[in-house]
Amino acid sequence: MANNPQRIIAHFDLDTFFVSVELLNHPEYKGKPCYVGGTDKGVVTSASYEARKFGIRSGMPSFKARQLCPQAIVLGWSRGEYSRYSRWVTQIIANKAPLFEKASVDEFYIDLTGMDKFFNPLQWTIDLRKEIMEETKLPISFGLAGNKMMAKIATDEAKPNGYLQVPFGKEKEFLAPMPVSKIPGVGDHTYEVLKAMGIATIGDVFKMGAVALVERLGKWGTDLWYKSQGIHNGVVTPYHESKSISSEHTFDESKTDAIFLLSELVRLIEKICFELRKDEKVAGCVAVKIRYANFETTSKQTTIPYTCADDEVIPIAKELFKNYIKKESPYAYWVFV
Repeated sequence: MANNPQRIIAHFDLDTFFVSVELLNHPEYKGKPCYVGGTDKGVVTSASYEARKFGIRSGMPSFKARQLCPQAIVLGWSRGEYSRYSRWVTQIIANKAPLFEKASVDEFYIDLTGMDKFFNPLQWTIDLRKEIMEETKLPISFGLAGNKMMAKIATDEAKPNGYLQVPFGKEKEFLAPMPVSKIPGVGDHTYEVLKAMGIATIGDVFKMGAVALVERLGKWGTDLWYKSQGIHNGVVTPYHESKSISSEHTFDESKTDAIFLLSELVRLIEKICFELRKDEKVAGCVAVKIRYANFETTSKQTTIPYTCADDEVIPIAKELFKNYIKKESPYAYWVFV
């Protein structure tokens, strides 16, 4: 039986994507702490590396970012531009890559397994990065390795605006000195548990052994032990444009109050946008579905520039709701966004 070919995975990540797009229009701010974040009631969407030195991070409340770095420049929010640049980079990759996955608006995985028979994968990936930068003028980093996890970690190590290959068979050695927080899936709680066990580095995780890790972390302990050796079996999922996230609520009884229904709609949107930001994703389409008391269902949708901001999605969803709800059949049974 023939051996399976060595997997070759590239991970691309557009550096500080939203900030980088804004800086194309405001080059005078390059090298200064700045972030895209909106009002004090909003959150930081993207922060420059200069701003990160002050502790500013994506997902942080804007008022907190202002406290950490009062001199930071708050950049505008060019929604349409983010959509355009993301699709532009996607198209460049689609024209070149045999199999790729768009993990988010600014993040891509490319499966090059078997292609080393025809070309040098590292040089191919370097050339693709160069093409993306020359065409879009955006900074982008990549990692090349034997699986998705290692490629992503390599990208993180290559930033800002660089690239790094992890030699096949050297994964464990590469990971060993890194802090345990570098392992995907190690959140604050797990980190504290590992810290209490005397684990500080990824090498410490391996030395601790699977049995001890399972005793403290359950099944996750086994997965963590394998990851400490650079072992990961996730596959590159072929890219499809249509992906969705939704939320719904079924009322105990029919509702006729439009004000109440709109407030429920806002609540659902806020929940969805929170999930988008948590997963570092954005939406390019908004849909509102309404079911009436007689179980008749209507649904309307519209495309929008990529965003994960509540205050940008809410007015669009409200407009869809107001324009398409049947005034003669006011008994809306539930609302779905």
